[in-house]
Amino acid sequence: MDIVILAVVIAVVVLGALGGLIVGSRRKKQLPPPPPAAPDITAPPAEPHVGEEAETPREEPRRTIEEVDLPDGSAPVVVEEPPAEAPAIEIPEPTAGRLVRLRTRLSRSQNALGKGLLVLLSREHLDEDTWEEIEDTLLTADVGVQPTQELVERLRERVKVLGTRTTEELRTLLREELITLVGRDLDRAVKTEPEDRKPGIVMVVGVNGTGKTTTTGKLARVLVADGQSVVLGAADTFRAAAADQLQTWGERVGAHTVRGPEGGDPASVAFDAVKEGKEMGANVVLIDTAGRLHTKTGLMDELGKVKRVVEKQAPVDEVLLVLDATTGQNGLVQARVFSEVVNITGIVLTKLDGTAKGGIVVAVQRELGVPVKLIGLGEGADDLAPFEPEAFVDALIGE
Repeated sequence: MDIVILAVVIAVVVLGALGGLIVGSRRKKQLPPPPPAAPDITAPPAEPHVGEEAETPREEPRRTIEEVDLPDGSAPVVVEEPPAEAPAIEIPEPTAGRLVRLRTRLSRSQNALGKGLLVLLSREHLDEDTWEEIEDTLLTADVGVQPTQELVERLRERVKVLGTRTTEELRTLLREELITLVGRDLDRAVKTEPEDRKPGIVMVVGVNGTGKTTTTGKLARVLVADGQSVVLGAADTFRAAAADQLQTWGERVGAHTVRGPEGGDPASVAFDAVKEGKEMGANVVLIDTAGRLHTKTGLMDELGKVKRVVEKQAPVDEVLLVLDATTGQNGLVQARVFSEVVNITGIVLTKLDGTAKGGIVVAVQRELGVPVKLIGLGEGADDLAPFEPEAFVDALIGE
């Protein structure tokens, strides 16, 4: 009996255990699977800001290019910054025949003189009224009273001898007389090559506003185009930016510029320019002078001082007076004053392509007794031309 009871108890315990296993297994099947473990995510590196170097993750310290061994054993390649480029040197336009090439520009504003004279001389009857009109035309063109009277007398005489007058005969006659008036045989060469020494010394003078500093720069181009080396002296120390302007002109053709402090002593700058020109073996020293002073010293006194100081080293070979051709007779007043102080040897007429009247060439030569050597015919860098009487007159009469 006891054995039966014990067997029953064991059976109940076994069945209970089996039932628990079955229920547990069913519960496990019904539970949702556990969520997957979160991966170990490393945040990406932040984008570098402008001007910052992007950082590359590495386990070893950075090495310079000199510390890196190249695989083939060759020396490391070091990239160097290219040197700053020097300003390009320009090659100026040749000066030979330059006035011929610029003749059209000159003739645009000067034809009124030449063509007006031809029209008057072509009239069938040249009475006194006509000759007075011819005189007025010449005076209006700033030829000047004395030269006008001389030209009219010669024209009267030759027309009377000529008798019949074709247009071509009159043109030839007028051309010959105008060339004679302008001066065919005057020495118009700019003296830059003294026989006994180097460098030649040229002073450029004139009032501000005539294009003096620009003319000095353009003259440097003329000389470089003719194969000469040039040193520029920026002795216009009283005008703001004059030295900068001149230096820019010089750099364009490879000419060295000597300058001093703004408001400094112009004579000192001129002296240093000649000294450096000698040391460098330059052919020519061009000295740009002041056209107005901001001191109590008179302009003419200062110019005289500059010339005297320069001549302690060598004589000044050329003193060029720059005149604005559009000022007409007013320019003659300036010319007289300058000539009394610095012994003008040549004239540069600027702005002759504008409203200027071609007769000023004759008038200023008569006033000073020195030739026009250069004329400015535009704003371009190569628009300064050696004066050639034949080409000038051909432009006047529309040849």
